[in-house]
Amino acid sequence: MTHSIKIDRAELRLVHLPLLTPFVISTGTMTHKTFPLLILQADGITGIAEGVMDPRPDYLEETTAGALDLLRNAVLPKLVGMRIGSPSDIAPLLASWRGNRMAKALAEMAVWDLWSRFLNLPLCALLGGVRDRIEVGVSLGIAPLDVTLGRIAEARAQGYRRIKLKIKQGHDLALLAGVRDQFPDIKLTVDANTDYSLTDLATLRKMDAFDLDYIEQPLAFDDILDHVQVQAALQTAICLDESIRSAKDARIALQMRAARVINIKVGRVGGIAEARAIHDVCAAFDAPVWCGGMLESGVGRAHNIHLATMPNFTKPGDTSSASRYFERDIVNEPLEAANGLMPVPQGAGIGVTLDMSYLDTVSDLVEVWTA
Repeated sequence: MTHSIKIDRAELRLVHLPLLTPFVISTGTMTHKTFPLLILQADGITGIAEGVMDPRPDYLEETTAGALDLLRNAVLPKLVGMRIGSPSDIAPLLASWRGNRMAKALAEMAVWDLWSRFLNLPLCALLGGVRDRIEVGVSLGIAPLDVTLGRIAEARAQGYRRIKLKIKQGHDLALLAGVRDQFPDIKLTVDANTDYSLTDLATLRKMDAFDLDYIEQPLAFDDILDHVQVQAALQTAICLDESIRSAKDARIALQMRAARVINIKVGRVGGIAEARAIHDVCAAFDAPVWCGGMLESGVGRAHNIHLATMPNFTKPGDTSSASRYFERDIVNEPLEAANGLMPVPQGAGIGVTLDMSYLDTVSDLVEVWTA
């Protein structure tokens, strides 16, 4: 058996997948998920991954149009035809370009899936995963209190292990008071999506009264320093998301005590290798991590599930049932949680396969490269 494979084909699609319910956060409202999907082939084996960049630079600076341009004009022409002996072999190629971590992650994650399928091993086995199912919670978008209470009751009945509420200025303390009055014992977190500043410190300090597991990314998307002041003023743990793009960022944030928890999103940090490095840095600081979600289809969701089997992913993540978001997914295998536990998809690689007949109906473009 050869120990290398040659990538001989790449297929790049732009997928437009409707959401069942509009998802509202402090930066805007999503009614559908539009994302690039990459399909790599080598020696008859297929690897897949999806991108998490937005059409506009809402979450971070990257955009779908920019990612497509980099992939089609720089990354994929060089990736197709490469012979690789491990996923790390493409690191020098991706290092040629600065930033653009989400676009790079799309290529790197597809290679990881391809490589683990080539080895006939589940991706989690290559990552040192230690569990066959992961704890998951739900992330609830901004809505009136009565709607939020109904959604929490539904999620609690389904057994989810953590409730995360999206908040923003003016939609925070009264919401938390109402939720805690109705649900005093649930594991509760909030995600500000960068909507606050140091002038809101008094409001953030009042959140200590609601027994939150953590407050996620209250300040600017590129800030670590000011979070130090917030964390010092609060009893509640700060969790950083947008601010952490690399293992170095995680080390600096934890050394400075800007946070006590880190959210790892594999697309945000440039791929699986960097996500694993962040996991290891956080473990060295005894800081727990969890896997965040970006409303991924079953492809990205499966990647996240495998990643979250690693030892230091000790807090419930955002990888809830796909049926919460999509009437129909683009993968054949249902990714559904039971009693707050999401099974790891079985089989080689990420363990899911594409529903090509449906995928063709929701793909806005299809481009192919061959060796």
